[in-house]
Order: sequence, then structure tokens, then C-alpha cells
Amino acid sequence: MADTSIPGGSGAWALEARGLGKRYRRGWALRDCSFRLPAGRICGLVGPNGAGKSTLLGLATQQVRPTDGTLSVFGVASDDPAVMPRFAFLGQDKPLFKRFTVAETLRLGAELNPGWDASASERIVRAGNVPLDAKVGTLSGGQRTRVAFALVFGKRPDLLLLDEPMSDLDPLARHEMGTLLMAEAVERGTTVVMSSHMLTELEDMCDYLLVLADGRIRMAGDADALVPAHSLVTGVAQDGSPPPELSARHTVVEARVEGRQFQALIRPKGPLPSTWNVAEPSLEEVLLAHLRSPDAPSLFTQGARVEPEGNQAA
Repeated sequence: MADTSIPGGSGAWALEARGLGKRYRRGWALRDCSFRLPAGRICGLVGPNGAGKSTLLGLATQQVRPTDGTLSVFGVASDDPAVMPRFAFLGQDKPLFKRFTVAETLRLGAELNPGWDASASERIVRAGNVPLDAKVGTLSGGQRTRVAFALVFGKRPDLLLLDEPMSDLDPLARHEMGTLLMAEAVERGTTVVMSSHMLTELEDMCDYLLVLADGRIRMAGDADALVPAHSLVTGVAQDGSPPPELSARHTVVEARVEGRQFQALIRPKGPLPSTWNVAEPSLEEVLLAHLRSPDAPSLFTQGARVEPEGNQAA
């Protein structure tokens, strides 16, 4: 059950999940996932390995069929063929044909996509000084990623789904590709969902968050509303434990005691004692605390939360 809803977010939904679940033989990869992602946002998809991130992206890209619930893309069921032209997907492995030249790779994109934007794809490649006659297999990691981005943006997608596409790049190449991604997405108004373990990267690029743990949504909504909803408090411990009023009056995400002091990440529900030191946490601190504490109450900004069909709130 969600702890609360806080303001932020509205408009048409790029993704809307209702009671979404996927079960494999080993168990549930996703379960009871309900959320909304407004169109035009840059969304960070965060969670530890095995949290269900790749499964969620697989459901959105018709690579996986749901066991329970529904997922819609711009109001259309995700398994409807009409959705295919509206999204593009890029995974970590970036499956390009190594023996193709860059020009042949872009031609392949044009042949497979009726709405192909040749000028945009070539501009992205040329901006990185990638030779069109070079074989893909001879390119550096950053150059291959640039060619892959040229393919997905050449499709002119309304929704771009990225599964750790920059994880194998060095810091300079990551920065270059991140800048390219932001510039192209903003210019086109593309909705982006990007799975990443690089929390500082998400803080710089993303204005919306979906946080998964144990196959369930832990947080969803506007980053600039989710982070200020938390406080990092420090005070004197009592008999080796945080004071009782901490959990009695506030929502505790994570708490620990070191020596005579306690430190806790909380969602305040009222005034805090003047004897506590209070600070605003960083996005990284909020995300790590929630990932370490999957049993903490979930949190959605207004508009991000949606009830499953047949269980709508009155």
C-alpha cells in the first residue's frame, strides 16, 4: 500500500500499467505493478539486479507477454501491432551487424522503418565524426553507441526505451552520449525510459523516476517532488535504538545507529524536534535507502499512481 501521494505530474500517459505482473518458472519477476508515466518525460528506471527492470521493458516492447494485468502505450494496449511504430528499444548489447558499414546500417534502418528520418540519423553519426564507410566491428564503444542512437532516433519514436545502453562506455563517452540523448529527446519531445545503475547520471538527466525492488514499484513520479518529500535526520539514540517518536510520528524508510547517534531517512508527517539535525537528502541517498529497504511503504507523486481495473479508488 502506498504511504501517500504528493503533487506533481499530469498530461497524456506514455505508459500506463494496471496490476501488471509477469511470472516465470522461478517465480514472479513483476507483480501488482500499477503506475503512469506522462508523455514527454525523461524517466529513470532504477532497481537492483533481478528487480524486474528488463522484464518491464520487455513487456513494453512486446518481447514478453504479461501473466497478469495490462500495459498500454499512449492509450493503446502494448501488444497491439499499432504500437510498434511508436517506440524504439536499445539494449546494453546494441545488436549491430559488425560486418556492415555505418552507411549500410543506416540503410537497413531506412528499409525497416517506413517513417525513417535519414537526415537525423546521418546528422547524429556525422556529429561524432564516425566514417560512413567504416565497418561497425572496427568502431570504438562510443562510436557504436552513437550509431545505435542514430538508428533509434532515425525511427522517430514517440517512446524510447533504453536498457543500460551506456554501461560499457568510459566516463567521457558516457557524458557525450548522455548529452546527445538529452538534446535529441528534448528537440523531438520524445518520452525516454532509461534503465541505469549510475545514480549520478540519473540525477543529471531524469525528471521522472520509477524505482523497482523485488518486482514491485517502490517509488514513482516527479524526481523534484519525490526527493523533497524525504528528510535525513540525525539525533541522540536511546538505549542503542532510534527514539520511539521517530517511527510513531513519521514514515521511516531506513534507520541505523552508530555509537550514541541515530541517522534515518524519513518522510516527515509533522514538525521535527529541534534537537534533531535535519538535512535534505540527495537523490542518490533517497534511491539507495529505498533499494536497501524494500519493505518501506511505497511513494507515488500525484498522477503516477493508478489502481488496477476493478479496484478503482472512490
